[in-house]
Amino acid sequence: MEKKPHFVRREFPPREVSSVSLALLLAAILLLNAFLYLYLNKFYTSSGHAEMDPGLCPFGYFKMGTMKNCSPWLSCEAINREVRKLKCVGEGAVKKVFLSEWKENKVVLSLLTNSDLKEDFLHGLKMLKALQSKHVVRLLGYCEQQFTILTEYHPLGSLRGLNETLHIPKYQGMNTWHRRLMLAIDYVSVIRYLHSSPLGTLVMCDSNDLDKVLSQYLLTSDFHILVNDLDALPLVNKSAGRLVKCGHRELQGEFVAPEQHWPYGEEVPFEDDLMPPYDEKTDIWKIPDVSNFLLGHVEGSDIVRLHLFDIHAACKKKDPAERPSAQEVLDTYRKVLTLLIREATMPATREML
Repeated sequence: MEKKPHFVRREFPPREVSSVSLALLLAAILLLNAFLYLYLNKFYTSSGHAEMDPGLCPFGYFKMGTMKNCSPWLSCEAINREVRKLKCVGEGAVKKVFLSEWKENKVVLSLLTNSDLKEDFLHGLKMLKALQSKHVVRLLGYCEQQFTILTEYHPLGSLRGLNETLHIPKYQGMNTWHRRLMLAIDYVSVIRYLHSSPLGTLVMCDSNDLDKVLSQYLLTSDFHILVNDLDALPLVNKSAGRLVKCGHRELQGEFVAPEQHWPYGEEVPFEDDLMPPYDEKTDIWKIPDVSNFLLGHVEGSDIVRLHLFDIHAACKKKDPAERPSAQEVLDTYRKVLTLLIREATMPATREML
């Protein structure tokens, strides 16, 4: 009797393959989440208060460049003896700015140009001394008698030149939605810091148009934003009934907040004494316009704008009381950054499977 061939059926262990794939997936997700946490934590903290630079020197001291130890702010004598002016790099209504040199370091020397505005100059110096933090340009020295201020030099200049900088081959890799959103977060962080500063709630009054706002901030070489001009920072104290007015002239245009406009119509001539004061929510009104510039027009920036639509709409509420605080805007910006980075990393996770 003929024997039928006996076939041995091989079975592969699909469960083992599945478990390996599952392990890879879990490992990838854990790694990506750890990377995301560390990455975001490097730049931002969840504190609602002013963020101090852990490397910041004690009050009255500074450290810059390759300096290992903190040095006292330079005095009148030290500035006159050790600082050498190189060239004039800017001039405004209050001061003239010179690129200068101190012990082989490039620095910025600011000199009062209009004696009628010396109070503004000294107010800016007072603010600069009191607000030293990671959000404010570093003070290196000053001389009140000669109306002189010495600060750290940042070669990329003010935010007005951001788009030109990002077209330089060296910095083209920074021209992404991610890096631009981080700049917007930096900007809102500065506003939040001013609104909760050690001195109280301060309003950024030198901000009547976009170009003026951008000129108040510096772009650092590692692509962060510092506030540079603090000449016009009046204090709001709502509990004491103290509000502010930015200047003594009529403000116009859509960039300034509605409450900064003359409220009595064209038939009534503008009078500063009749102009109602306002609070820090004027800064909130301007955030969407500044952020729109910072986000630019790169791949992904429209997606960012879509995610920020609701908070920006809230910033543009006509009633200042209905606008969010700078902290609320900052929290939303950070959540959007976290969400978009997580969404960007998920396709990479799927490809690993």
